[in-house]
Amino acid sequence: MSSPAVLADGLVKSYGSVRALAGVDLEVAQGSLLGVLGPNGAGKTTAVRILSTLLRPDGGRAMVAGHDVVAEPDAVRATIGLTGQYAAVDENLTGRENLELVGRLLHMGRAASRARADELLADFNLTDAGRRPARTYSGGMRRRLDLAASLVARPAVLFLDEPTTGLDPASRIALWEVVEQLRNDGTTILLTTQYLDEADRLADRIAVIDGGRVIAEGTSTELKDRLGEDVVDIRVADPSRTAEITGLLADLAAAAPRAEESSGRISLPVHHGAGLLAEVVRRIDGAGAEVAELSLHRPSLDDVFLALTGRTAEAVPAATTVPTRRRFGRRQATPEAAA
Repeated sequence: MSSPAVLADGLVKSYGSVRALAGVDLEVAQGSLLGVLGPNGAGKTTAVRILSTLLRPDGGRAMVAGHDVVAEPDAVRATIGLTGQYAAVDENLTGRENLELVGRLLHMGRAASRARADELLADFNLTDAGRRPARTYSGGMRRRLDLAASLVARPAVLFLDEPTTGLDPASRIALWEVVEQLRNDGTTILLTTQYLDEADRLADRIAVIDGGRVIAEGTSTELKDRLGEDVVDIRVADPSRTAEITGLLADLAAAAPRAEESSGRISLPVHHGAGLLAEVVRRIDGAGAEVAELSLHRPSLDDVFLALTGRTAEAVPAATTVPTRRRFGRRQATPEAAA
Protein backbone atom coordinates (compact mmCIF):
# COMPACT_ATOMS: atom_id res chain seq x y z
CA MET A 1 0.00 0.00 0.00
CA SER A 2 1.47 3.38 -1.01
CA SER A 3 2.17 6.12 1.51
CA PRO A 4 -0.36 8.95 1.72
CA ALA A 5 0.45 12.02 -0.33
CA VAL A 6 -0.52 14.26 2.60
CA LEU A 7 -0.31 13.31 6.26
CA ALA A 8 -1.05 15.42 9.33
CA ASP A 9 -0.45 13.75 12.66
CA GLY A 10 -1.58 15.53 15.83
CA LEU A 11 -1.09 19.07 14.51
CA VAL A 12 -1.29 21.75 17.19
CA LYS A 13 -1.21 25.50 16.65
CA SER A 14 -2.07 28.39 18.96
CA TYR A 15 -2.20 32.15 18.56
CA GLY A 16 -1.65 33.38 22.07
CA SER A 17 -4.55 32.03 24.10
CA VAL A 18 -6.48 30.96 20.99
CA ARG A 19 -6.04 27.26 20.14
CA ALA A 20 -6.57 27.05 16.37
CA LEU A 21 -5.59 23.39 16.06
CA ALA A 22 -5.87 20.95 18.94
CA GLY A 23 -4.41 17.75 17.52
CA VAL A 24 -5.59 17.47 13.92
CA ASP A 25 -5.09 14.21 12.01
CA LEU A 26 -5.57 14.19 8.24
CA GLU A 27 -4.61 11.78 5.50
CA VAL A 28 -4.97 12.17 1.73
CA ALA A 29 -4.33 9.17 -0.51
CA GLN A 30 -2.37 9.76 -3.68
CA GLY A 31 -4.58 10.87 -6.55
CA SER A 32 -7.64 11.45 -4.34
CA LEU A 33 -9.52 14.50 -3.09
CA LEU A 34 -10.08 15.03 0.63
CA GLY A 35 -12.72 17.59 1.53
CA VAL A 36 -12.10 19.30 4.87
CA LEU A 37 -15.51 20.56 5.92
CA GLY A 38 -16.13 22.98 8.76
CA PRO A 39 -17.37 26.42 9.77
CA ASN A 40 -15.29 29.59 9.97
CA GLY A 41 -12.84 29.39 12.85
CA ALA A 42 -12.75 25.59 12.80
CA GLY A 43 -9.02 25.46 11.93
CA LYS A 44 -9.19 24.62 8.22
CA THR A 45 -7.03 27.46 6.94
CA THR A 46 -4.48 27.04 9.72
CA ALA A 47 -4.07 23.39 8.74
CA VAL A 48 -3.56 24.34 5.08
CA ARG A 49 -1.00 27.00 6.02
CA ILE A 50 1.01 24.45 7.97
CA LEU A 51 0.83 21.81 5.23
CA SER A 52 1.94 24.37 2.63
CA THR A 53 4.88 25.53 4.85
CA LEU A 54 3.45 29.01 5.50
CA LEU A 55 3.18 28.34 9.24
CA ARG A 56 5.16 26.20 11.65
CA PRO A 57 3.12 23.94 13.91
CA ASP A 58 3.50 24.12 17.67
CA GLY A 59 3.20 20.36 17.87
CA GLY A 60 2.63 17.25 15.79
CA ARG A 61 4.10 16.53 12.38
CA ALA A 62 3.08 16.89 8.76
CA MET A 63 4.35 15.19 5.63
CA VAL A 64 3.64 16.14 2.01
CA ALA A 65 4.84 13.91 -0.83
CA GLY A 66 7.14 12.16 1.63
CA HIS A 67 8.75 15.37 2.89
CA ASP A 68 8.50 16.85 6.38
CA VAL A 69 7.00 20.34 6.15
CA VAL A 70 9.28 21.68 8.90
CA ALA A 71 12.54 19.90 8.09
CA GLU A 72 12.21 20.00 4.29
CA PRO A 73 10.09 23.05 3.37
CA ASP A 74 11.82 23.66 0.02
CA ALA A 75 11.17 20.09 -1.09
CA VAL A 76 7.50 20.43 -0.09
CA ARG A 77 7.11 23.71 -1.98
CA ALA A 78 8.55 22.09 -5.11
CA THR A 79 5.70 19.57 -5.15
CA ILE A 80 2.64 21.65 -4.25
CA GLY A 81 0.28 24.27 -5.59
CA LEU A 82 -1.82 26.53 -3.37
CA THR A 83 -4.96 28.55 -4.04
CA GLY A 84 -6.23 30.60 -1.11
CA GLN A 85 -9.61 32.09 -0.29
CA TYR A 86 -9.01 35.23 -2.34
CA ALA A 87 -7.55 35.44 -5.84
CA ALA A 88 -3.88 36.39 -5.65
CA VAL A 89 -3.42 37.83 -9.14
CA ASP A 90 -1.85 41.10 -10.26
CA GLU A 91 -4.80 43.11 -11.56
CA ASN A 92 -2.59 45.35 -13.71
CA LEU A 93 -1.16 42.42 -15.67
CA THR A 94 -3.05 40.50 -18.30
CA GLY A 95 -4.10 36.94 -17.60
CA ARG A 96 -1.31 35.66 -19.82
CA GLU A 97 1.27 37.90 -18.16
CA ASN A 98 0.21 36.67 -14.73
CA LEU A 99 0.84 33.07 -15.73
CA GLU A 100 4.07 33.87 -17.55
CA LEU A 101 5.34 35.70 -14.47
CA VAL A 102 4.75 32.64 -12.30
CA GLY A 103 6.63 30.50 -14.80
CA ARG A 104 9.59 32.88 -14.85
CA LEU A 105 9.67 32.99 -11.03
CA LEU A 106 9.85 29.19 -11.14
CA HIS A 107 12.87 29.43 -13.50
CA MET A 108 11.03 27.77 -16.37
CA GLY A 109 12.52 30.05 -19.02
CA ARG A 110 10.77 32.51 -21.31
CA ALA A 111 9.64 30.10 -24.02
CA ALA A 112 8.47 27.41 -21.59
CA SER A 113 6.61 30.00 -19.50
CA ARG A 114 4.77 31.34 -22.54
CA ALA A 115 3.86 27.86 -23.73
CA ARG A 116 2.57 26.83 -20.29
CA ALA A 117 0.57 30.07 -19.98
CA ASP A 118 -1.14 29.47 -23.31
CA GLU A 119 -1.88 25.86 -22.34
CA LEU A 120 -3.48 26.88 -19.03
CA LEU A 121 -5.49 29.70 -20.57
CA ALA A 122 -6.99 27.16 -22.96
CA ASP A 123 -7.62 24.61 -20.20
CA PHE A 124 -9.45 27.19 -18.08
CA ASN A 125 -11.41 28.72 -20.97
CA LEU A 126 -9.56 32.04 -20.64
CA THR A 127 -7.84 32.26 -24.01
CA ASP A 128 -10.04 35.08 -25.31
CA ALA A 129 -9.49 37.04 -22.08
CA GLY A 130 -5.78 36.26 -21.87
CA ARG A 131 -4.66 39.63 -23.25
CA ARG A 132 -6.97 41.68 -21.04
CA PRO A 133 -5.89 43.10 -17.66
CA ALA A 134 -7.03 40.89 -14.79
CA ARG A 135 -8.90 43.84 -13.28
CA THR A 136 -11.46 43.47 -16.07
CA TYR A 137 -12.20 39.85 -15.12
CA SER A 138 -15.30 38.68 -13.30
CA GLY A 139 -14.93 37.02 -9.90
CA GLY A 140 -15.22 33.57 -11.41
CA MET A 141 -12.61 34.35 -14.07
CA ARG A 142 -10.18 35.62 -11.44
CA ARG A 143 -10.61 32.44 -9.42
CA ARG A 144 -9.94 30.34 -12.52
CA LEU A 145 -6.84 32.40 -13.28
CA ASP A 146 -5.67 32.03 -9.68
CA LEU A 147 -6.14 28.26 -9.84
CA ALA A 148 -4.32 28.16 -13.17
CA ALA A 149 -1.39 30.02 -11.60
CA SER A 150 -1.10 27.36 -8.91
CA LEU A 151 -0.78 24.72 -11.64
CA VAL A 152 1.99 26.29 -13.70
CA ALA A 153 4.59 23.89 -12.30
CA ARG A 154 2.26 20.86 -12.63
CA PRO A 155 2.22 20.15 -8.86
CA ALA A 156 1.57 16.63 -7.63
CA VAL A 157 -0.35 17.98 -4.62
CA LEU A 158 -2.81 20.87 -4.70
CA PHE A 159 -4.22 22.74 -1.69
CA LEU A 160 -7.49 24.59 -2.32
CA ASP A 161 -8.59 26.74 0.61
CA GLU A 162 -12.29 27.58 0.12
CA PRO A 163 -11.74 28.25 -3.59
CA THR A 164 -15.37 29.10 -4.39
CA THR A 165 -15.95 31.63 -1.60
CA GLY A 166 -17.98 34.55 -2.92
CA LEU A 167 -18.66 33.07 -6.35
CA ASP A 168 -22.08 32.99 -7.98
CA PRO A 169 -23.63 29.53 -8.56
CA ALA A 170 -22.62 29.32 -12.23
CA SER A 171 -19.00 30.20 -11.44
CA ARG A 172 -18.92 27.68 -8.59
CA ILE A 173 -20.11 24.90 -10.87
CA ALA A 174 -17.55 25.85 -13.53
CA LEU A 175 -14.75 25.70 -10.97
CA TRP A 176 -16.04 22.37 -9.65
CA GLU A 177 -15.70 20.92 -13.14
CA VAL A 178 -12.08 22.08 -13.31
CA VAL A 179 -11.31 20.55 -9.91
CA GLU A 180 -12.97 17.27 -10.90
CA GLN A 181 -10.83 17.10 -14.03
CA LEU A 182 -7.65 17.72 -12.02
CA ARG A 183 -8.54 14.87 -9.68
CA ASN A 184 -9.36 12.60 -12.61
CA ASP A 185 -5.94 13.42 -14.08
CA GLY A 186 -4.25 12.16 -10.91
CA THR A 187 -3.61 15.33 -8.89
CA THR A 188 -3.87 14.85 -5.14
CA ILE A 189 -6.13 17.57 -3.72
CA LEU A 190 -6.96 18.80 -0.23
CA LEU A 191 -9.94 21.13 -0.44
CA THR A 192 -11.34 23.08 2.49
CA THR A 193 -14.92 24.27 2.32
CA GLN A 194 -17.91 25.29 4.39
CA TYR A 195 -20.27 24.41 1.54
CA LEU A 196 -21.95 21.05 2.09
CA ASP A 197 -22.89 20.54 -1.56
CA GLU A 198 -19.28 21.20 -2.59
CA ALA A 199 -17.90 18.51 -0.29
CA ASP A 200 -20.68 16.12 -1.29
CA ARG A 201 -19.94 16.49 -5.00
CA LEU A 202 -16.15 16.69 -5.11
CA ALA A 203 -14.66 14.74 -2.21
CA ASP A 204 -13.63 11.09 -2.26
CA ARG A 205 -13.48 11.35 1.53
CA ILE A 206 -14.57 14.08 3.96
CA ALA A 207 -13.05 15.16 7.25
CA VAL A 208 -15.34 17.29 9.41
CA ILE A 209 -13.34 19.70 11.56
CA ASP A 210 -14.68 21.85 14.38
CA GLY A 211 -12.97 23.56 17.28
CA GLY A 212 -9.52 22.66 15.98
CA ARG A 213 -10.22 18.90 15.88
CA VAL A 214 -11.37 16.36 13.32
CA ILE A 215 -14.68 15.15 14.72
CA ALA A 216 -15.64 12.73 11.92
CA GLU A 217 -14.12 11.28 8.76
CA GLY A 218 -15.31 9.04 5.94
CA THR A 219 -16.97 9.06 2.56
CA SER A 220 -20.12 11.12 2.14
CA THR A 221 -22.16 7.91 2.19
CA GLU A 222 -20.44 6.61 5.32
CA LEU A 223 -21.09 9.85 7.18
CA LYS A 224 -24.74 9.87 6.16
CA ASP A 225 -25.17 6.23 7.14
CA ARG A 226 -24.17 7.09 10.70
CA LEU A 227 -27.55 8.77 11.07
CA GLY A 228 -29.63 5.84 9.85
CA GLU A 229 -31.35 5.17 6.56
CA ASP A 230 -33.92 7.97 6.74
CA VAL A 231 -34.75 11.20 8.55
CA VAL A 232 -38.27 12.00 9.72
CA ASP A 233 -38.85 15.75 9.93
CA ILE A 234 -41.70 16.92 12.17
CA ARG A 235 -43.05 20.32 13.09
CA VAL A 236 -45.46 20.33 16.00
CA ALA A 237 -48.14 22.99 15.94
CA ASP A 238 -47.37 24.07 19.52
CA PRO A 239 -43.61 24.74 19.84
CA SER A 240 -43.88 24.72 23.64
CA ARG A 241 -44.41 20.94 23.43
CA THR A 242 -41.29 20.27 21.32
CA ALA A 243 -39.20 18.78 24.13
CA GLU A 244 -42.11 16.59 25.28
CA ILE A 245 -42.75 15.19 21.80
CA THR A 246 -39.03 14.64 21.21
CA GLY A 247 -38.92 12.52 24.35
CA LEU A 248 -41.91 10.47 23.20
CA LEU A 249 -40.15 9.63 19.92
CA ALA A 250 -36.58 9.20 21.16
CA ASP A 251 -36.66 5.38 21.33
CA LEU A 252 -37.53 5.22 17.61
CA ALA A 253 -34.36 7.07 16.60
CA ALA A 254 -31.21 5.47 15.21
CA ALA A 255 -29.21 8.46 16.50
CA ALA A 256 -29.94 11.31 18.86
CA PRO A 257 -33.01 13.33 17.79
CA ARG A 258 -32.47 17.02 17.18
CA ALA A 259 -35.07 19.56 18.22
CA GLU A 260 -35.54 23.29 17.77
CA GLU A 261 -37.95 24.48 20.40
CA SER A 262 -38.41 27.95 18.96
CA SER A 263 -39.95 26.53 15.77
CA GLY A 264 -41.29 23.22 16.99
CA ARG A 265 -39.13 21.30 14.53
CA ILE A 266 -37.84 17.82 15.33
CA SER A 267 -35.41 15.82 13.19
CA LEU A 268 -35.51 12.07 13.86
CA PRO A 269 -32.84 9.84 12.24
CA VAL A 270 -34.37 6.37 11.82
CA HIS A 271 -34.11 3.01 10.10
CA HIS A 272 -37.00 2.03 7.79
CA GLY A 273 -38.62 5.45 8.00
CA ALA A 274 -41.66 4.62 5.85
CA GLY A 275 -42.72 1.94 8.31
CA LEU A 276 -42.35 4.27 11.28
CA LEU A 277 -44.39 7.20 10.03
CA ALA A 278 -47.66 5.73 11.29
CA GLU A 279 -46.14 5.10 14.73
CA VAL A 280 -44.82 8.68 14.89
CA VAL A 281 -48.27 10.07 14.13
CA ARG A 282 -49.93 7.67 16.59
CA ARG A 283 -47.69 8.73 19.46
CA ILE A 284 -48.08 12.43 18.78
CA ASP A 285 -51.84 12.07 18.44
CA GLY A 286 -51.96 10.00 21.64
CA ALA A 287 -50.28 12.85 23.49
CA GLY A 288 -52.99 15.22 22.30
CA ALA A 289 -50.54 17.22 20.16
CA GLU A 290 -51.02 18.36 16.57
CA VAL A 291 -48.60 17.80 13.70
CA ALA A 292 -48.20 20.86 11.48
CA GLU A 293 -45.72 19.25 9.07
CA LEU A 294 -44.40 15.73 8.52
CA SER A 295 -41.91 14.54 5.90
CA LEU A 296 -39.41 11.76 5.24
CA HIS A 297 -36.10 12.03 3.39
CA ARG A 298 -32.71 10.40 3.04
CA PRO A 299 -29.97 11.86 5.28
CA SER A 300 -28.04 14.71 3.72
CA LEU A 301 -24.61 16.06 4.53
CA ASP A 302 -26.46 18.94 6.19
CA ASP A 303 -28.06 16.45 8.59
CA VAL A 304 -24.60 15.04 9.35
CA PHE A 305 -23.19 18.51 9.93
CA LEU A 306 -26.01 19.34 12.29
CA ALA A 307 -25.61 16.10 14.22
CA LEU A 308 -21.85 16.54 14.58
CA THR A 309 -21.59 20.25 15.30
CA GLY A 310 -24.98 21.07 16.78
CA ARG A 311 -25.80 23.67 14.13
CA THR A 312 -26.98 23.73 10.55
CA ALA A 313 -24.86 24.89 7.66
CA GLU A 314 -27.06 27.99 7.40
CA ALA A 315 -26.02 28.89 10.96
CA VAL A 316 -22.37 29.15 9.94
CA PRO A 317 -21.38 32.83 10.09
CA ALA A 318 -20.30 34.65 6.98
CA ALA A 319 -16.58 34.91 6.35
CA THR A 320 -14.87 37.93 7.81
CA THR A 321 -11.86 39.32 6.01
CA VAL A 322 -9.06 39.93 8.49
CA PRO A 323 -5.73 41.24 7.21
CA THR A 324 -2.59 39.30 7.96
CA ARG A 325 0.44 40.89 9.51
CA ARG A 326 4.09 40.43 8.68
CA ARG A 327 6.50 39.06 11.22
CA PHE A 328 10.15 38.26 10.56
CA GLY A 329 9.54 38.61 6.83
CA ARG A 330 6.80 35.99 6.67
CA ARG A 331 3.05 36.42 6.56
CA GLN A 332 1.40 35.29 9.77
CA ALA A 333 -2.34 34.88 10.18
CA THR A 334 -4.06 36.66 13.02
CA PRO A 335 -6.22 34.44 15.25
CA GLU A 336 -9.40 35.79 13.67
CA ALA A 337 -8.19 34.69 10.25
CA ALA A 338 -7.40 31.16 11.33
CA ALA A 339 -10.56 29.73 9.77
